[in-house]
Amino acid sequence: MTKPLALIFYEQLLPGSQLVNRLQDLGYRVLTVTDMAQLIEQAEQAKPLVVITDLASSKQDLCGAIGRLRQNGATRHLPVLAFAPHRNARLQAAARTAGATLVASDTAILAQLPQLLDQVLQLD
Repeated sequence: MTKPLALIFYEQLLPGSQLVNRLQDLGYRVLTVTDMAQLIEQAEQAKPLVVITDLASSKQDLCGAIGRLRQNGATRHLPVLAFAPHRNARLQAAARTAGATLVASDTAILAQLPQLLDQVLQLD
């Protein structure tokens, strides 16, 4: 049986690498994207079960990328789990507005990853 694929974007080594390790421990294959311009292309080609993105970026428009995922017919169905610093309510709200399925704080993402994945992967 093939393991589910998680497409993940992060710039900061921590918690990014920890998140990759945790996903692998949970039985996921992980494809890492370091440039948000590649996100839609990789999502179309790799067909992940979930997209996970760290919103804390000084160089890239992550909320815009989430919006482009939602506007693309081939990727709009993908659940997006975004995380941001817990003190940055503005960024968390912008991700929700852009179409993130679930937004968590950076402190919760590792501690509660299995529960967050369950929640983001629930079918309506």
